[in-house]
Amino acid sequence: MPKESCCEAEGPVFCSGHDLKELSSDDDVKHHSQVSEGYAEMMPLIQKLPAPAVAKGTATAAGCRLVAGCDIAVASEESQLAAPGVNIGLLCSTPRVALGGPLPRKVALEMLFTGEPLSAQEALVHRLVSKVVPEDKLEEETMEISHKVCGSSKSVLALRKATVYRQMAQDLATADRMTTQVMVGNLTLRDGQEGIEAFRQKWKPVWSCCQDENK
Repeated sequence: MPKESCCEAEGPVFCSGHDLKELSSDDDVKHHSQVSEGYAEMMPLIQKLPAPAVAKGTATAAGCRLVAGCDIAVASEESQLAAPGVNIGLLCSTPRVALGGPLPRKVALEMLFTGEPLSAQEALVHRLVSKVVPEDKLEEETMEISHKVCGSSKSVLALRKATVYRQMAQDLATADRMTTQVMVGNLTLRDGQEGIEAFRQKWKPVWSCCQDENK
């Protein structure tokens, strides 16, 4: 199991969405359905990954949905995020699924109705990205985050991510009960006890995944 998944691309654009050649009238409805259904099946897998997913760079249309769906997103100062489907006669409705989470409704609707992009700073203000850095620091910052993630226990990271997404959909009382149960279970994990003992003894914890890899 990976500790993190870093989504990246070559060139200035992280992801520009669907290949419009696959959506032309040259293909039939069945083909269009297969393309759309494949996309719909792929996106939820990001949240189900046991490891945090990190995205970086400029994104439009379905690419914007991909960024919104990742756990952590780093943008350069020059990056933009947009849902420009309206400009070419398309709904660009799939990005709305994820944009409705971090973005205020009116900001999301302005993006969808006008096709105008958000700047990196606007995306940061509206919680669509985690951090904005200079272009020449984008790779460095992304890797630094990845290395920090990789310094943690795989089993605890997986448990933490699953718990965070579960409690987001719950009311406060239910979330408190659920996370209390998870915490008790966490204490039964080898890495949970390793972390406590390492803190008490002032040593660096050795996670079970590292021990297994060294066998």
